[in-house]
Amino acid sequence: MIIGVPKEIKNNENRVAITPAGAHALVRHGHKVIVEKSAGLGSGIEDSEYTAAGAVIYDSNTQIYDDADIIVKVKEPLECEYQLYKEGQILFTYLHLAPNPSLTNALLKKKITGIAYETVQLKNGSLPLLSPMSEIAGRMSIQVGAYMLQKYNGGKGILLGGVPGVAPGEILIIGGGNVGTNAAKIAVGIGARVTVMDINKSRLSYLDDIFLGRISTVIYNEYSAAELVKNADLLVGAVLVPGARAPKIVTEAMVKTMKKGSVIVDVAVDQGGSIETIDRATTHDNPCYEKYGVIHYSVANMPGAVPRTSTFALDGATLPYLLEIADKGPVKAMLDNSALMCGLNTYNGNIAFKAVADSLNMDFVPAEKTIRQAMI
Repeated sequence: MIIGVPKEIKNNENRVAITPAGAHALVRHGHKVIVEKSAGLGSGIEDSEYTAAGAVIYDSNTQIYDDADIIVKVKEPLECEYQLYKEGQILFTYLHLAPNPSLTNALLKKKITGIAYETVQLKNGSLPLLSPMSEIAGRMSIQVGAYMLQKYNGGKGILLGGVPGVAPGEILIIGGGNVGTNAAKIAVGIGARVTVMDINKSRLSYLDDIFLGRISTVIYNEYSAAELVKNADLLVGAVLVPGARAPKIVTEAMVKTMKKGSVIVDVAVDQGGSIETIDRATTHDNPCYEKYGVIHYSVANMPGAVPRTSTFALDGATLPYLLEIADKGPVKAMLDNSALMCGLNTYNGNIAFKAVADSLNMDFVPAEKTIRQAMI
């Protein structure tokens, strides 16, 4: 197969979908890898490194889309890319379709086989292709929040870790999954007071064990959330429902009670956001806005700010699945691998992932059914 790697065009998105090591592995398996010129520069990867690994450099993304059987990206296609896809092409990337009807309709119209990193799911419920970016975004959320709390950024002017004689800041993390756990690791490390809320008692018990009592854990309910939000210096939204639009966990009324200069970082913004006052995704160029005196940070591609780390972490996770798709073809790869089948979001003009269909109020055809229909 021919695997195409276009340059990412989202604002300040410097990641690239495949490293030279990934290209080398694909070439060794008998595939052709074509990479758009300068696609890896943002991650510190020169074109010459790709050619040394056996890849071919193309001058334009149009050529990439024309020749490739599989398009491998980091972020979801933007509107200016929709017309570049060929009918029936395979797209392997983060799709985040639930809050994006225009992209969904474009993929359905072109009958794109859309396999979303974020919904590839193992039988134990883990999300192996989302995990590396969740880890990075979770850790970044505290770093970003601490920066935004500085006075010249409009924040309260507090040091989250405090100093002897001065109390540390209060961090509330809503969601105890991969993002929340990694946020808590950094928050504890800098000496802040940390509370994690989740609906899952077992998860909170696990977090209490691994943090050895250095965090507080609270079962989520609206009453408790309102009390904790009010006192938070930094609120991190870390709620995920795989493939679905994120539920609005923190209400506008709760945000209104926060102290002026407090900061919200919503990591779930690429799935629509879990904070009611997060009404838009922002960019690394203009990452924040203020509402009710509270600084809102809602960048949808947070790991793009640390592209070297992110690119190599992502490639390490996605490459085994990409090799399966390329070696076997997407249909056999998915029939053989239930985790990949979970990743199928669009196929042959149908939505194949229920949470996406439900979020968009569109028709749903189960993945295996739509595949077998197409094989008849």
